[in-house]
Amino acid sequence: MPELHQMFNRHRKYIFYLLSIYVLGWGFTSYKSIFLGLVLGTCLSLFNHWLMVRRTVKFGDAVLEGKKVRSLGTAARMASAVLGVMIVLRYPELFHLLGFIFGLMTAYLVIMIDYFFHYVKSNK
Repeated sequence: MPELHQMFNRHRKYIFYLLSIYVLGWGFTSYKSIFLGLVLGTCLSLFNHWLMVRRTVKFGDAVLEGKKVRSLGTAARMASAVLGVMIVLRYPELFHLLGFIFGLMTAYLVIMIDYFFHYVKSNK
C-alpha cells in the first residue's frame, strides 16, 4: 500500500495548491461566492478522498486477514456531499452552488489528470 499513500500525498499536494488559488481568488476578486463555494467543495472533496484511501487500506488489510469488510464508505461520502449542499442552500449569499459542485469533483479531476501524466511518463 505504499504506492497508494504516495499517490494520495501527491493528490493532496495538488489539491492544496488549488485551494490556495481559490483562497487568493476569494480574497482578490469580486467573485467571492464562487470561490467560497469552490473552497467548500474542494475541502469536502479532499475529505472524501482521504476517507476513500483510509477505507481502501482497511479493506486490503481485512482481505489479507480473511475478514469481512462492511463497505468502502460510500454512504459517508454521500452524506458529506449532502451536508455541503445543505450548507450552500442555507447560505446562498455566501456560497455559489455550481462552484461547490465543481469543487466537490476536484479530487476526481486531480486523480484523472495525475493518472494521465503518470501514464504518459511511464510510456516514454
